[in-house]
Amino acid sequence: KTEGLPAETKRGLEGKYLQAGIHWEGLSCNIGLYPGFEQKIVEETDEYTIMWDSAGVLVKDLKHAESVPHYLDWTFKTADDWPMFKEHLQINQERIGADLDERIRRAEASNRPIHIRAGSMMGVPRNWMGVENMVFLMFDSPDCYADIVETMSDLVCWQIDEIMSRMSTKPDLVHGWEDIAGSTGPFVSPDAFDKLVSPCYKKILSKIEEYNIDIYSIDSDGKVEPLIANWLAAGVNMQFPLEPGTWGCKPEAMREKFGPDLLIQGGFNKMVLEKGRDAIDAEIESHIELMKQGGFVMMPDHLITPGVPLDDYIYFLDRMRELRF
Repeated sequence: KTEGLPAETKRGLEGKYLQAGIHWEGLSCNIGLYPGFEQKIVEETDEYTIMWDSAGVLVKDLKHAESVPHYLDWTFKTADDWPMFKEHLQINQERIGADLDERIRRAEASNRPIHIRAGSMMGVPRNWMGVENMVFLMFDSPDCYADIVETMSDLVCWQIDEIMSRMSTKPDLVHGWEDIAGSTGPFVSPDAFDKLVSPCYKKILSKIEEYNIDIYSIDSDGKVEPLIANWLAAGVNMQFPLEPGTWGCKPEAMREKFGPDLLIQGGFNKMVLEKGRDAIDAEIESHIELMKQGGFVMMPDHLITPGVPLDDYIYFLDRMRELRF
């Protein structure tokens, strides 16, 4: 905002003001915890709030810093807690929402790509339990974890039916979220993925194939390469954002390794945006040939670093809009 962005532009809406990125219309019912857990403040100071949130997680949230909360404790820790937690994940018509028909009509009239949100088989359970609790559960109580993802995939399939029964057009894709990888790889092994998670991805795939939806996309940050083959085998054929990261992932290398069945949205190294226009041009040019092949939408991931000058970011957007194939 010190460089010319209007002061009234709200955080998180900068991209809409600049018309940056792809503007999707997302459709969903409530496929999370319903009802949510009672929220209760445990401690509050001028600096932070500690509270039990609606997912049954005890979090410490800083008031004057922009960061994710610090997770302190969980209601759902072991297989013994699952039956109680599962009660909040049952299908019922109240999940649909009174405005679903209106949202569908608005999406269909928008002339934008439409996706149906496809939930999460690993990332959301991790949020509910914490990484360590979830990973131990997968190995100590695999049947329990399999029931978790079975329950969640049932909700996703029910939601797809509810939305599709109201639509007059076909959505462009279904899109799930995971965020299960860091700089060294995912915290779920390929073997555990195939045994516990893949069957439910395949169930969702069968459902979207009933409606002739061709693209099943996953948003998972970090070094996801160790699981791409497993996702493809389970029917997930588009990866976002396929971050270059410190691990040096290149979309061209991923296309060569996994073939044209792998669709890619992302792959642009956002760190070059701080290095000036020559670096921006070079990064764009390095991906032109892959764009010409199709099945690749070049873009950085969804968090542009704060050191990027506004004028250079606008220059990057203008360059991207010039591309035609």
